[in-house]
Amino acid sequence: MPEPTKKTVSAFTKKPKTQTAEIGATVIFEAETEKTDVKVRWQRDSKDIASSYKYTISAEGNMHSLTINNIVQEDAVGYAVIAGVSKVKFELKIKESEAVSPDPAVAEPKPEEPKKAPPAPTGSSASDTSGTVSDGSATEGLLESHQPDTRQDLTGLFTEKPQSGEVNVGENITFVARVCGESLLKKPTVKWFKGKWMDLASKSGKHLQLKEHYDRNSKVYTFEMHIIAAKANFAGAYRCEVSSRDKFDSCNFDLVVHEARTTDGFDIRTAFRRTSTDAGEDSGELDFSALLKKRAVHVSTEPEVDVWEILQKAPPSEYEKIAFQYGITDLRGMLKRLKKMKKEEKKSAAFLRKLDPAYQVEKGHKIKLQIEVANPDAEVKWLKNGQEIHPTGRYIFESVGNKRFLTINNCTLADDAAYTCMIGDEKTVTELFVKEPPVLIVRNLEDQMVMKGERVEFECEVSEEGAQVKCHSNFTSHQFRKHGHQHFCTRLTFTMPTCQLLLDQKQLEVYQNIADLTVKAKDQAVFKCEVSDENVKGIWYKNGVEVKPDARTHITHIGRIHKLTIDEVKPEDEGDYTFVPEGYAFNLSAKLNFLEVKIDFVPRQDPPKIHLDCMGRTAESTILVVAGNKLRLDVPITGDPAPTVVWTKGEKVGAIHKILSDSDGRVHVESTKGHCIFTIEGAERQDEGVYSVIVRNPAGEDTADINVKVVDVPDPPEAPRILSVGEDSCIVQWDPPLFDGGQPVIGYVLERKKKKSYRWMRLNFDPYKETTYEAKRMIEGVAYEMRVYAVNTIGMSRPSAASQPFVPVAPTSEPTGLCVDDISDTTISLKWRAPERIGSAELEGYGVEYCKEGSDEWIPAFSGLTERTTVIVHDLPTGEKMQFRVRAYNMAGPSLPATLQQAVTIREIMQRPKIWLPRNLRQTLIKKVGEMINLVIPFQGKPRPQVTWTKNDEPLDPKQVSIRNSDTDTILFVRRSERKDSGKYEVQVQIENVEDRASVNIQIVDLPGPPQNLKVIDVWGFNVALEWKPPKDNGNCDITGYTIQKADKKTMEWYNVYEQYRRTNCVVSDLIMGNEYVFRVYAMNMVGLSPEPCLSKDKHFCKYEVPPSYKDRSVIAGYNATLSCSVRGIPKPKITWYKNKMDITNEAKYRMFSNQGVLTLEIRKPCPFDGGVYMCKAVNDSGEDVVECKLEVRCKYMPLTQELPRNLHSNS
Repeated sequence: MPEPTKKTVSAFTKKPKTQTAEIGATVIFEAETEKTDVKVRWQRDSKDIASSYKYTISAEGNMHSLTINNIVQEDAVGYAVIAGVSKVKFELKIKESEAVSPDPAVAEPKPEEPKKAPPAPTGSSASDTSGTVSDGSATEGLLESHQPDTRQDLTGLFTEKPQSGEVNVGENITFVARVCGESLLKKPTVKWFKGKWMDLASKSGKHLQLKEHYDRNSKVYTFEMHIIAAKANFAGAYRCEVSSRDKFDSCNFDLVVHEARTTDGFDIRTAFRRTSTDAGEDSGELDFSALLKKRAVHVSTEPEVDVWEILQKAPPSEYEKIAFQYGITDLRGMLKRLKKMKKEEKKSAAFLRKLDPAYQVEKGHKIKLQIEVANPDAEVKWLKNGQEIHPTGRYIFESVGNKRFLTINNCTLADDAAYTCMIGDEKTVTELFVKEPPVLIVRNLEDQMVMKGERVEFECEVSEEGAQVKCHSNFTSHQFRKHGHQHFCTRLTFTMPTCQLLLDQKQLEVYQNIADLTVKAKDQAVFKCEVSDENVKGIWYKNGVEVKPDARTHITHIGRIHKLTIDEVKPEDEGDYTFVPEGYAFNLSAKLNFLEVKIDFVPRQDPPKIHLDCMGRTAESTILVVAGNKLRLDVPITGDPAPTVVWTKGEKVGAIHKILSDSDGRVHVESTKGHCIFTIEGAERQDEGVYSVIVRNPAGEDTADINVKVVDVPDPPEAPRILSVGEDSCIVQWDPPLFDGGQPVIGYVLERKKKKSYRWMRLNFDPYKETTYEAKRMIEGVAYEMRVYAVNTIGMSRPSAASQPFVPVAPTSEPTGLCVDDISDTTISLKWRAPERIGSAELEGYGVEYCKEGSDEWIPAFSGLTERTTVIVHDLPTGEKMQFRVRAYNMAGPSLPATLQQAVTIREIMQRPKIWLPRNLRQTLIKKVGEMINLVIPFQGKPRPQVTWTKNDEPLDPKQVSIRNSDTDTILFVRRSERKDSGKYEVQVQIENVEDRASVNIQIVDLPGPPQNLKVIDVWGFNVALEWKPPKDNGNCDITGYTIQKADKKTMEWYNVYEQYRRTNCVVSDLIMGNEYVFRVYAMNMVGLSPEPCLSKDKHFCKYEVPPSYKDRSVIAGYNATLSCSVRGIPKPKITWYKNKMDITNEAKYRMFSNQGVLTLEIRKPCPFDGGVYMCKAVNDSGEDVVECKLEVRCKYMPLTQELPRNLHSNS
């Protein structure tokens, strides 16, 4: 078979040929490659062939062979061998037997018929019990047009891809994928899928096993998927995905499961099976032919006919007729087989390259779909699920030559669809799978530190909005650490983000202790205490025995107050009572004394009496109550009859007292026998003052003052101030709170946080007594905020407002290289380099200061900062010795100063005048007329020297020349130069009696004038002698040459004869006989040609000369001979030599030479055969000329009877 595409160079030196073999035989195809290391693969119907029992593939050196064993009728298909980009096709033909009965499979298709379809690319048939699907490395180097129909390689990780396979029900099959690990940093991850998203890793078990192993020698990972005892529902599309870090590849393959093979022996049930080809289907007709008696088969001598090929080509209306003609009774089975048969796909006329079957992309990434069209001008439409796509920001259409691209940016799950590309009526379809990436933790949980009993919040950030997040607190393993009052909990076994919770346990404070009681019989005894934590529970004990509540004994816990109440006290209630808070190692104790009262009737009245231990106005007798708590004053009183009680309140002693009653809302006043009780619910600051109780009865009255002080937590301090910052620290200061809560502030607690964070971190756990604090261990370049709490004996205040954000930065290093650049009587110029270390903060500028020698008072040289590294300080005292320093400033403040090594005296230094003439001005400066002249000549000298310019020892004309002087240079400027500006310019700089001079020569050049007196001196043959004189005006520079031109009088077209010709006479050659010529000459200098030429006044005619005739020649055989002639012509003619009117230009026996118009033909060792008429032909655009010469070659020993011509030379 000829190759489908002819190549100029083929990789095969020997190609396989089409062979013919009989059924059951073995055939071998051989191929030989040009190189030994080339990879060769074999194909059957454009599908790769792998080694199996059916196909044997071998390779030795550059010899390759394919052996097909046990040939059957289905093997008669097209085959191909591929090496690199070369592909050779060949066929296997089946030799038909002479007497063959009609194929029973044609008459009665069996259920096993699908097994006889062309084998899968693995090369294993359905009878193989353990097939291995592999394609090896054969896909390397193959052109896209010859590749198998597999998924497009995204990164090329596979070295061997799993291929589609076929297996019978109950048999095993293995799919193999290999990945090269040489270029991978870690072990690749492989996933096997069935359908679109079913991960087969969770389906491993009895029927599915996934295995992998690694070859250390070849560094190849092998992944296998074993399907054991295949079932019919195992059939379908599969996909293998491999990934390693940022690389990804995938491959699609199919599995076809055929119906189980029938067993040997007769089964009556199978004889009555319906003739359907699909297992489990009840359709079809009953076939009783198996029960009929076998008859002798009539041997037909007709050639074998493929009925299926006839059916494929026939229209459906002819199916019944063809089936009756060839004895097919199962029409339904015939139609299903025709439907399953693979049809040869027609090559698309519109698409050179179609879309791959499927693509995969991760969510948020972009993908590019590519096709190639046959017509570059064809209109392409892209559709998504049948709807046309229009270009947007996410859908981009591109056209590059024959290629068309569809780019989808920022893919979402909505882009998971089928995409179609249409050109007219033709289309190509693919499916895009969008893989959703896993949810990642963007910002981890942060450590928290709270007090015991407080609310704590943990916050983290995930990559996807709306992602489901689970928080765990009961870990499988814990590790507890305790440091003082801090408790740390760390999770050990989980790998998800964790954080630490630091707990600080509060100390339990007793606000009100229980007091000893002395009560009488039938009275009520109340033990009351108040602690700082309202959540703390406690137990009451009497003489070491726990007290149980009963009808007379009541235990209450309301907020921070714990009460033990005993009604109708009896003598047995006397004892020691103790309250023990749970979780704390201390207790509160008091004693109950039973007072037995004997009443004697005295018929007299007792004046009222108040019995208080806290009477007076000393600090020890002041009653303290915490704001928000209940204030209860229980005052024992006596008097007979029962006295009347009045409560009053004054802000201070001696002030007017306000009478208090129950109408005040929070105030409750009650009197009992022997007691008067005053209660204020939720004490506030205004409740502080002097409370007076007045008791009256007919016998008299008594008064007592009680000083009550309400204490509270202090107010929050003002926002702290940041005094200074360091590289990893800062100094913060704050003011005490305006109100200390009635108790002195014992210290402060500081917290800090990053500006972009929500978590405050406590810096100290013990109260800090000062109002200035240095915070350390911060990160340079990160913005922080600070806040302060005030602490007194009652508790901790609310936090202050946050400070202004600040960034810990360190000052830069000192500037380097400070030195004096220039100095005068009142100014100084300083320069320096930037600091070596600047840090994370930007450099704000530099500050320059100076002071007199011996003084410590530094004076800023200017207000503010400068960003430059050079500065001029003005208004300095002349003659003083001054010291200077420079400091760099950033957010952290000034750096260390950079100072001069010694003081500088402010006085201008005398400098001798000196002109620094540039090197290019030390030689003559040449300018063309009209060009600009700009001379910049630097000089030095202090004080500023006086500059004077002259031209040829005369002052300059200010209208023609502009002069501009500065402290360091002088500029001479001429806008448009003229010839008169040429000359010697001299500049002089002078300071007092000292001076310096320099001169500059300027030459202004122009085009020269025309030459003079052009004359024709002589004429001979084809030549003319010319002579002329130099021009009068040479343009102020030397004449570098002349340009001579000639023109025919008829055409007057000028041609250059000589260019850059330096003499004033010349000879013009190669003129044409009989023509009349005119000549002209241009003068040339460094500017260019003269504007006008000098024309010749005489006319020249060339006389015609008869060309010479050449005589015949005679040479001796065996010796080289040459034939010569001369030729001239303009343009240069083309020369051709002929022998007997035959062109001999390309014959190796002859050599042609041409040297300045002399043509030579050399005949190498001529023989008598070389004799003949030689002709030389010259041709150009003006015409042609021919000269002939007859050559005779004599024998070597023939006597010479004729004299050789003059112009024939023999090399003997």
